[in-house]
Amino acid sequence: MRARGALALALLLAACDGSKPLFKHHEQEPGPFPAPDRPVAKIVSPRWSTEEARDRLNEAGEVMNKAGIKPGMTVADIGAGEGYYTVRLSARVGPKGRVLGEDIVPEVRDALADRVARERLDNVSVRLGEPANPKLPDNSFDRILMVHMYHEIAQPYEFLWNIRPSLRADGEVIVVDADRPTQYHGTPPALLKCEFAAVGYKLVQMTDMPSAGGYLAAFKAVGPRPDPGAIKPCRLAHELPAPS
Repeated sequence: MRARGALALALLLAACDGSKPLFKHHEQEPGPFPAPDRPVAKIVSPRWSTEEARDRLNEAGEVMNKAGIKPGMTVADIGAGEGYYTVRLSARVGPKGRVLGEDIVPEVRDALADRVARERLDNVSVRLGEPANPKLPDNSFDRILMVHMYHEIAQPYEFLWNIRPSLRADGEVIVVDADRPTQYHGTPPALLKCEFAAVGYKLVQMTDMPSAGGYLAAFKAVGPRPDPGAIKPCRLAHELPAPS
């Protein structure tokens, strides 16, 4: 927790200070949504580590326990990749639950669909999403899981705005990420909290998750969904250093 606090102090974030963004995107502003004032990591691989190595650390078990995922729930696995979590979520929610495995890379989605069919995971469906919109059905999910992929979302405000309606009344968005700058495939917790808050989410849990290579944060949507043009982006006060 001390390392997290130190990096949080290195981030001077303001949601509505009226200052100009310090990080300049080469892409156009995403319509009515503000662009993030921080780097966006490139998608490099659908695999975080080998499944055997992750299971030795009980990664999925710990994440699902901390996220409160139980039999009968409906869960979306966003950025599912090769399906490490999708497969284990299927077993956790059981025959009365449902899992949606989603990815934005067609080849990865197809490989995941093949695995689901091969392993006969009858409670799992697979679909192709879009970078800023996973196109989830409204009022459908108890948990939306994003593991080591939030830093790859190029338009986080639009993405978070689009997934809000898909949460059930007591649903939560679960983010697992590393505590390091976004360009180094992580998200500083202070930045994560700021970006979620800008779209009307409240942090309800944040805990260290060494087995998953970082931390776990849980958010709930509160109040009305803000108008896209009213979302005030978080501003980075300075560029973040490379991790030591």
